[in-house]
Amino acid sequence: MPSSYTPLGVELMVTGEQAGLWGDKTNTNLNILSQIVGGYNSQAVNGTGDTPLNVSDGATGATVANRIIELTGTITGNITVSIPLDVENFYIIKNSTSGAFTVEFQYTSGSGTSVTFSATDKGTKFVYAKADDSTNPNIVDVFSEFSQINLVNRNELRFQDATGGQYVGLRAATTVGSSFTLNLPTADATSSGQALVSDSSGNLSFADTGGISTGKAIAMALIFG
Repeated sequence: MPSSYTPLGVELMVTGEQAGLWGDKTNTNLNILSQIVGGYNSQAVNGTGDTPLNVSDGATGATVANRIIELTGTITGNITVSIPLDVENFYIIKNSTSGAFTVEFQYTSGSGTSVTFSATDKGTKFVYAKADDSTNPNIVDVFSEFSQINLVNRNELRFQDATGGQYVGLRAATTVGSSFTLNLPTADATSSGQALVSDSSGNLSFADTGGISTGKAIAMALIFG
């Protein structure tokens, strides 16, 4: 019986096969496993269309068999990067492409879910390829499925500007008397100058501040001198 291979290319040898080669093949398998656990690979993508990440059975070097994948190259249209239907793994993917177009990480076929970098998103995503269906498997953005994120020791949540050089940070007070949650407004302010207010139940909304507007101040000055 000949060797078989896992979805990411590890060779499964059988008794009586590959005489005299088990040492070399075992070392190759260990190197493939090392790639899967923590390997990095830079993958140049096609400028348009799809870039398939194929498996190399019994050999190292396949991009799809690396934990960290950095996508590079100039794209001139929305593109896809695809993996085989039976691959089950999680990946850290950095979008280092140039060009204001989307990059979609998907299975090679089927109608399962995928993960997409927007045209302006040149960041990093943590994704899980589930291989949960032989025809329509799903790929999910791990962070999008988190129920909550806890930042300890007053660590900041930072929103960087377009250049990444400056940021706006939010963090908790030094001492919080009792835990509470603030729910963001359901809509933007209806006029300039409105302030963000709370209803004392954690629900935020935009409302007039109750002060005297410039127009009212001028009118009162004309009337009362």
